[in-house]
Amino acid sequence: MIAILKQSASDEAVSHIVSWIEKKGLKTDVSRGENETIIGLVGDTTKIDPFLLESMDVVERVQRVSEPFKRANRKFHPEDSVIDCGHGVKIGGDQFQVIAGPCSVEGENLIRIARRVKAAGATMLRGGAYKPRTSPYAYQGMGPAGLDLLCEASAELDMPIVTEIMDPRDVQVFLDKKIDVMQIGARNAQNFPLLKEVGKTKTPILLKRGMSGTIDELLMAAEYIMSEGNDNVILCERGIRTFETRTRNTFDLNAVPVLHHLSHLPVVADPSHATGYTRYVEPMALAATACGANGLEIEVHDDPSHAWSDGAQALTPDQFDDTMRRIRAIREVVCQEPVQE
Repeated sequence: MIAILKQSASDEAVSHIVSWIEKKGLKTDVSRGENETIIGLVGDTTKIDPFLLESMDVVERVQRVSEPFKRANRKFHPEDSVIDCGHGVKIGGDQFQVIAGPCSVEGENLIRIARRVKAAGATMLRGGAYKPRTSPYAYQGMGPAGLDLLCEASAELDMPIVTEIMDPRDVQVFLDKKIDVMQIGARNAQNFPLLKEVGKTKTPILLKRGMSGTIDELLMAAEYIMSEGNDNVILCERGIRTFETRTRNTFDLNAVPVLHHLSHLPVVADPSHATGYTRYVEPMALAATACGANGLEIEVHDDPSHAWSDGAQALTPDQFDDTMRRIRAIREVVCQEPVQE
């Protein structure tokens, strides 16, 4: 349920109605836009008489929300959310960002890759210090040492870090090392204890869609995080498993405009994991840009044939340079104005 307030509603009136709702045992989510203020009611809304609520002087109208996700719902928050990822980098609305770097942190080559992707126009650095792998015998990541290398690269280049967290017990480690964005991978998209634990922080969360997850399941995973108090969630379409075998996954670019319609949260697209092959990454990165993604996550490695994980889908730095030039060209068309490099 949402209560849409009149434009004349004062801060005091908003505080009064919020207090009244919360005394009924519900939580509230207040969204202040340029033209209206919306109060979202979260919880057992049967405790509230909608006609009584609508009769209040400051309330314009009351509307029920049928979708099970509330805080992630655009009806609760009509304006696009813009997430501050640190280092002056924001994503959402008209703020478009490119996250680039190797699949996994391997060593000192990280800084070389980071320098190249930043020079090409990437604004955020990705790299896995912890790697969830299908085989227990595959490379699992460097762990805390990998986080340290990411922090060193971030300090030198003044770039936010995006790196995956897999275990609720590691949340404090990520907080202590001041990781800018914690990524929840596809395999953990419904790891509810992890979602709730990162929800207790204020760190931005890049939430990937599960391998066979529906759009509603992605939004409900976001709801788990937001229900704990962390509204800094970035959704990521990374392909889903279908009957098709010619690519690693099926890149569901339908999800980008659908998510924008349903939710106020920023939407990032990952053409690397979606396609699984270097030759398909650039065209799908351009397609994701054209259909309105707020950002891209692209894997880049200086020697893909010797990468410790996912080398088959990584661009070389030179290939990434070319892809970034084409991304800027697409953005100029989509935004209908020159894009600053």
